Amino acid sequence: MKIYVVDLESVPTRYTCQWKDHIPTLLTEAAVDRGRADVEIVNISGGEAELKATPGAFLNFAQTNVYKNNQLSHVAELFSEGKVSPGDQFIFADAWHPGIIQLKYMSELLQIPVVIHALWHAGSYDPQDFLGRLIKDKRWTNHFEQSVWHAVDYNWYATEFHIKLFKRNVFGESFGMYNVEVSKDEGDRKYCQTGWPMEYMEETLRPYMNLPKRDLILFPHRIAPEKQVEIFRDLATYLPKYEFVVCQDQELTKHEFHTLLGEAKMVFSANLQETLGISTCIEGPLTGALPLAPDRLSYTEIFEGYPDFLYPSTWTKDFEAYEKNKAMMCYHINYLLDNYSEMRTKLDNFNQTQVPKFFAADNLIYKVLGGYA
Repeated sequence: MKIYVVDLESVPTRYTCQWKDHIPTLLTEAAVDRGRADVEIVNISGGEAELKATPGAFLNFAQTNVYKNNQLSHVAELFSEGKVSPGDQFIFADAWHPGIIQLKYMSELLQIPVVIHALWHAGSYDPQDFLGRLIKDKRWTNHFEQSVWHAVDYNWYATEFHIKLFKRNVFGESFGMYNVEVSKDEGDRKYCQTGWPMEYMEETLRPYMNLPKRDLILFPHRIAPEKQVEIFRDLATYLPKYEFVVCQDQELTKHEFHTLLGEAKMVFSANLQETLGISTCIEGPLTGALPLAPDRLSYTEIFEGYPDFLYPSTWTKDFEAYEKNKAMMCYHINYLLDNYSEMRTKLDNFNQTQVPKFFAADNLIYKVLGGYA
């Protein structure tokens, strides 16, 4: 059996760089652990160039299509050459990939049944996402997302929050569009939750875990409307005893970004869109930076049992609400940092209990390879 990994393009400032090597390696090692000598891992790349994301975005809106089209051409050639066999599996690192439709087309018309997995990150079903904000006529995106979901055998999400958001806005009535009935049996089978494949993160961040801390608070997110960076910049004027840094104000390398994380005492979020939260929920915590996030989105689920790291969602639902609650926010930040040592113990517990649930792809590996080692 072949497992084809249809990867994400490599953007140096994003985790896609690590995923390019990590996912095939993870699958290879898991197959060896299970004694699966019949498994061969094949990576489907769309090119080797490292790309720069569109400002404020996760990917480059033009180059991502060049990359995905190259991947599709590769997959079509594999079918043409008779190299794809019944039972082979395809893992798409990004479900918003038009190649999924063409793969399903080839699989069914050539009568070569394959198994398709896809990881959902975001889409037009999230009104705060780029696709949700910039695309006005969502009839075509809604139908596309429905089509992809149906074409895929196992749709993977990192949080239960994301699954509920997807169900409500893709198949529900939130957009007042076309509600396509999904049976309970189909939903139970095709909505799948797994931690994201980031098992490498602890080892990657190890050199930065014991750096001397200073009174540094980071905004580690993209500069985009849904991240509300203006709230962070305003906080800096009211808490001058701390150093506030917006990471994307500088063109940081991964090493420079991780060094800042290692020196920081806090990572701050006022996000209106978040289906996981890598910098707030794993990179910051593993390097000893206390997370402070709103009690909404995926944060509520990930920080369950750790209320100190959450503040009421209403405080930052918009800038006007923030201004009304600014004093309480400043008090909460001071409280956490004045008690940093005590909070660090709670953070260590969080790293041991919650991080493995959301940042290790055990369920995906189990489904792809047919059981635990």
